[in-house]
Amino acid sequence: MSQRHSDSSLEEKLLGVRFHSELRLDAHGNPASRLPVVRGPLWVRGSAAFQPDGPGPQPASPQDRAPRTVVLSTDSAVALRMGTEQLIPRSLAVSSKAKTPARHQSFGAAVLSKEAARRDPQLHAAPSFSLDDMDLDAGPGGTLARNLRSQSYRAAMRGLRGPGGEAGPVHLSPKLQALAEEAAQPPARHPAKNKKTLARKRAHKGSFKDDPRFYQEVRERGLNTGHESDDDLLDDPPSPQAVGSPIVVKNFRAPQVTWSQLPEVVESGILDTLPAEERKRQEAIFEILTSEFSYQHSLGILVAEFQQSRELQATMTQTEHHHLFSNVLDVQSASQRFFEDLERRHKAQVCVEDISDILEEHAERHFHPYVAYCSNEVYQQRVLQRLTSSNAAFRDVLREIEKRPACGGLPMLSFLILPMQRVTRLPLLADTLCLRTQGHPERYEAASRALKAISKLVRRCNEGAHKMERTEQMYTLHTQLDFGKVKSLPLISASRWLRKRGELCVVEETGLFRKLASRPTCYLFLFNDVLLLTKKKSEDSFLVQDYAQVAHIQVRKVEPTELCLPGGGNRSSSVPHPFQVTLLHNSEGRPEKVLLSSDSASDRARWIAALTHGERQAQGPACKGDLPQVEATKAYLARQADEISLQQADVVLVLQQEDGWLYGERLRDGEAGWFPEDFARCITNRVAVEGNVRRMERLRVETDV
Repeated sequence: MSQRHSDSSLEEKLLGVRFHSELRLDAHGNPASRLPVVRGPLWVRGSAAFQPDGPGPQPASPQDRAPRTVVLSTDSAVALRMGTEQLIPRSLAVSSKAKTPARHQSFGAAVLSKEAARRDPQLHAAPSFSLDDMDLDAGPGGTLARNLRSQSYRAAMRGLRGPGGEAGPVHLSPKLQALAEEAAQPPARHPAKNKKTLARKRAHKGSFKDDPRFYQEVRERGLNTGHESDDDLLDDPPSPQAVGSPIVVKNFRAPQVTWSQLPEVVESGILDTLPAEERKRQEAIFEILTSEFSYQHSLGILVAEFQQSRELQATMTQTEHHHLFSNVLDVQSASQRFFEDLERRHKAQVCVEDISDILEEHAERHFHPYVAYCSNEVYQQRVLQRLTSSNAAFRDVLREIEKRPACGGLPMLSFLILPMQRVTRLPLLADTLCLRTQGHPERYEAASRALKAISKLVRRCNEGAHKMERTEQMYTLHTQLDFGKVKSLPLISASRWLRKRGELCVVEETGLFRKLASRPTCYLFLFNDVLLLTKKKSEDSFLVQDYAQVAHIQVRKVEPTELCLPGGGNRSSSVPHPFQVTLLHNSEGRPEKVLLSSDSASDRARWIAALTHGERQAQGPACKGDLPQVEATKAYLARQADEISLQQADVVLVLQQEDGWLYGERLRDGEAGWFPEDFARCITNRVAVEGNVRRMERLRVETDV
């Protein structure tokens, strides 16, 4: 029999009347006299929780007091009167789940309640009790106070019984106090230390070799273009997110642990006495070491998974395999020797004296495989494009290799460009080392020599790549161009290269193009010193109509409203992007005007910029510090001659913007070209912009690039 005690007197009276009438009990809680069995009230000694409110029989005297058994509802006279079976509520037979607390319960209180139940088996035996639904204040003699509400009477009685089935004392822990929801924040060491981050915290195990990362995902702090303190960079906190803004996961992460976080550095106690500038210099040295390890790790994946794959090699010829991977094994060996020398110096001293001599020696004597690899870039890209477009077996095998966990979901192209990416980042890392040694004349001189040696290496790599590309391109065009009746021009020259090519519409022809009225198009080849106007006969054959030296060309942008028709009106609907090219001295020595039209505003702007490249170079911008700057967010591979290839974190000075395209000068080497606007983000911090300009000017002076 289950009996509830409510705080409301009205509920108690209603429940009492109901139970007495249904069970036919007298005023003292005993069965009516006509029942064959007489039972006393349910009363457990020492527990006031099951003691009736109203007047009941007085307790027996000590001499008459004897152990009494607790009679359950199934053994009561009422149950026996109805027979051997009785319908009872489900909650009386099965222990139900504890209901959800009606009011807030802290996480700490919930944990402590579970711990208390684990330590006290008697509490664990009654799972229906809820700390939120009961008052745990103990009365005199260890009795439970009122308001003990059980969802299972049988479970409650089992919990109150002793091991032998007798009622025993109830042991409950003191009333639990809810823990504070938020602990007090420790005092701030530095503003950057308390920045909240949405990213997971990385546990530094003390070695940069514990968790090697892909070099494609690494952005060295020496390439940083933002205005952040060195302490902020050491903690590497993400930028604060605006309320309601989406969470963006960035590709760039620090190479590994920083020098200040190494166990040997922390245990030595040197950080307490080390000057701030020297600490920054040690971080710059250590970053060259850790980034080289990440680069070497990714290079090893290129060799193991792609270059040495028998399945992939079976899908191509030996020549194609050589053009695709070139001398990557020699590059890997050079990187291995470089890393071993750096690591040997790092292990010898907690505070590394200098690594400028290692940088200079390897740049001058051991990094020559980089020049050969970069010179092969034009063949590499062409072979890769041809294989992926026309070789189904190559595509299938390559797709399966790229799915392997070792590749991290990265395409093979991202591994193939690693040597170019690494060799072009080294000058910026060496320049950071120069900045950190300005207070020490001898170290600064050594760092400057290392910077110059690395910059010369990069210049040789760029020149090698351009030379191979230009030489092959000129030989190919020499076989495709037919001068016909026009005076022949010796095309192949070591100092000539293609700047831009493409097909344009002829809007208004005079003289030369009057006969092309049936097909008003022409195909232009713009070299660095001469412009050829041709007629396209096929995909690989062109008839030269005229040519002129670039120095004898004038270009003017024409608005569509300026083009008038004979009957009035204009051609703005049919000629949306016109421009005029004037040949002051053509192949015959006389002037000639040609009105051309392009398909888009960006194409017209690119043609005008290419045709006036010499004039723009001679004038130059008034102040580069006033130009906007952008940072490449992902790599871009140039597809046309007037475009520029970008790597992640490249900084570009924007000289022109047109219809989703940007024309700018790359900070690290001064090369200019077009690239899509979607591949870069604007640098808005004025201090960072000025710092980048100063860095560019210093690199020009130090390296003579």
